Amino acid sequence: MTECNGDFWDRVLKTCDELCDRVGNRLLQDFGTLQAVEKSDGSLVTAADRWSDAELRQGIQLAFPDHGVVSEETIHIFPDNDWCWVIDPVDGTTNFTRGIPLWGISIGLLYQGTPVFGFVRMPTLRQSFYGYWAGDSGLVMPVGAFRDGVAIAVSSDNPSSNHFFNLCARSIGILKNPIPAKIRMLGISTYNLLTVAMGAALGGVEATPKIWDIAATWAIVQAAGGCWVALDDKPIFPLTIGVNYSDRSYPTLAVSQESVRVVFEPLVRAGLRL
Repeated sequence: MTECNGDFWDRVLKTCDELCDRVGNRLLQDFGTLQAVEKSDGSLVTAADRWSDAELRQGIQLAFPDHGVVSEETIHIFPDNDWCWVIDPVDGTTNFTRGIPLWGISIGLLYQGTPVFGFVRMPTLRQSFYGYWAGDSGLVMPVGAFRDGVAIAVSSDNPSSNHFFNLCARSIGILKNPIPAKIRMLGISTYNLLTVAMGAALGGVEATPKIWDIAATWAIVQAAGGCWVALDDKPIFPLTIGVNYSDRSYPTLAVSQESVRVVFEPLVRAGLRL
């Protein structure tokens, strides 16, 4: 069993909070004002993404010099470190550039290749989400998922026409069959899945997320009691040392509980042809 004392986890949370506070305040100044360019994978990037990426990497490496870092805009090869941070400096860049206030900063902390802590700051909403998920790591650590310091949990409800289920832009094929819930599309993978963790939605699907899109929420959703389904039936974690993760996608379904999974998973797989 590996022990990390309370001071370590206090520093982890404090580092994320302070970095995202500083970076988020700067991003708010650029919100809705910058032009984006298209990357080779079809996603968008702005000068703010690159600035945020650099600031977060430098801040983390200053606080935890023995840890590795992987980020969307610069470092894609998983390093040979027991501890590694995975960063999405601006999740929801299209929303960010168009002035839609659903975008955020996402940071996951991995131990031996698997997320054990996630932190997401939504600057325009003035909300911070974080969660601790030891899983099979053997770590001694806090438990639970939180929004602004208050514990959150998934819904215990069954699907109905008065509940929400989230799609992404690449999963609308699911709509060819009736869905037993109201559909929402938020344009940001982290918040899509966080609505499951906070009990606002019963489920959410992301058809082509990269590792930095899900590293933080993987820990938070499960810490809140949710179920995570890798739709290609391959384990997402642990990540492999030396592998370049820039072009790998991880089709994902997150749901509130097992009884909800058995309702939505067949519909999602049919819609995505998986």
